[in-house]
Amino acid sequence: MTTVEPIRKIEDIRKVERILANKNRRDLLLFTIGTNCGLRISDIVALNVGDVKNKTHTQIIEKKTGKFKKFPINSKLRPMFDEYTKDKDADDALFKTIFKNRVDRFAAYHIIKDACEAAGLEEKVGTHTMRKTFGYHHYQKFKDVAMLQKIFNHSDPKITLRYIGIEQDKIEESYANFIL
Repeated sequence: MTTVEPIRKIEDIRKVERILANKNRRDLLLFTIGTNCGLRISDIVALNVGDVKNKTHTQIIEKKTGKFKKFPINSKLRPMFDEYTKDKDADDALFKTIFKNRVDRFAAYHIIKDACEAAGLEEKVGTHTMRKTFGYHHYQKFKDVAMLQKIFNHSDPKITLRYIGIEQDKIEESYANFIL
């Protein structure tokens, strides 16, 4: 199993967002939810319009853990949700294919992979890249591994730091600054 990486540079995130914005609103919204909420792809693609339309918070039962999760809809996502859901029914899948089926994690993988390749990113990417990107930048902003551990439902802070790539960053920094 190959581990995917977070997108560490904000300018790279913006490149991916621009590429997706030029493609379609659906794909941009999918990526933005992933990088702003830290949800697993299985939980993102399971969202219905009613989970986000005219709401201040989103509430889900995580597919992997079966645990309840509630989080606020931030100021970046709110206008995106308002625009994207305005003509949609609450029971509709939030993300549909051109065939009106729910987008699955395999389709989401190709959306993310293709956009990251088009942006020239060299990181190994996949759908988990969005969740790891959220975690990486959340940690960089707040330096609160305990909160991030709680958000991700990890059992140990070391797992969280390794998961978001902080451990690898420190190893590389150590090598770069060690010269005999």
